[in-house]
Amino acid sequence: MIRLGKFQIRPYARGDVTALVKYGNNHEVWKNLRDRFPHPYTRALAIDWVQHARRQRPVQDFAIAGELELIGGIGVHVQDDVYRRSAEIGYWLGEPFWGRGIATAAVDAMTDYTFAKFPVVRIYAHVFDGNPASERVLEKVGYECEGRLRKSVYKDGALLDQLVYGTVRE
Repeated sequence: MIRLGKFQIRPYARGDVTALVKYGNNHEVWKNLRDRFPHPYTRALAIDWVQHARRQRPVQDFAIAGELELIGGIGVHVQDDVYRRSAEIGYWLGEPFWGRGIATAAVDAMTDYTFAKFPVVRIYAHVFDGNPASERVLEKVGYECEGRLRKSVYKDGALLDQLVYGTVRE
């Protein structure tokens, strides 16, 4: 568990299902995530996700939680093959928690955790064009925009550019 003031990053718990549906079943959240985070987000999907996350060894997907309930998620996935020294980070927050610095604190803490726990030298994130809040989160914790992949994402009926952000540990 990683403390973030009144919030924490922790492994998923069985009791997270209701809040996962409550905050995850939101078009505004979904439009900035890969389609493997479906919409609508149902109770059955939440149960499957929590069971999956609880089986991970080592844990790679975590809940972002307040004092009472889950409010989002964050994960880091170490790559394989020639990319094995890189990891991808992804995150989301329920809409009521946007703009409060929680995602910034979570990404900062998870970046430190990843460099300490795994033999990676680079962490990267993909941001869909039109999501400046996520760009700011990454920039605030030292990630740099490494490039733009033009029309590389098909989401919600539209082709979008994708920005690649990264940070390296020397």
